[in-house]
Amino acid sequence: MSVADLLVPTVAFAAMGSGLMGGLFFVFSNAVMKALTHLAPERAVAFMQAVNVTIVNPLFLFLFVGTAVVCAFLLVGALAGWHPPMPSVLAGAALYLGGTFGVTVAGNVPLNNALAEREGTDAAAFWPDYATRWTRWNHVRTVAAIAAAGFLTLGLYDLATLTP
Repeated sequence: MSVADLLVPTVAFAAMGSGLMGGLFFVFSNAVMKALTHLAPERAVAFMQAVNVTIVNPLFLFLFVGTAVVCAFLLVGALAGWHPPMPSVLAGAALYLGGTFGVTVAGNVPLNNALAEREGTDAAAFWPDYATRWTRWNHVRTVAAIAAAGFLTLGLYDLATLTP
């Protein structure tokens, strides 16, 4: 089996993974974080701390990190000449890696760690700043993941036109 034979399922996985991550992040921006603003800060903090621990599970990590690995493979493959450098695939992979994975690692995770270190009134006092900043970063990764899914899906169309 050649790299070219793996290209369609690889791009399809990256597109689906990006779309699923975008959907998860959209739900957080559109519903969860908004709902938490209606709770007392202590309750909102406790909920978010529980989510931040619970979400780090094998299924989430497979999808979140697996999509990043596949996107990195697609970028490296194009640069190494393993497959045609399709602009839509390159854009989608770069958007996921930088705008979704990178933003999570550099923006959301440090905020989650800062929230995890706080307790009681310190955590409640930190909550408004945390929620505002975390949600802004979440909006960025939501848009990036959904855009990545769109570009990668276009890449599947590009692949279909390359196949005889």
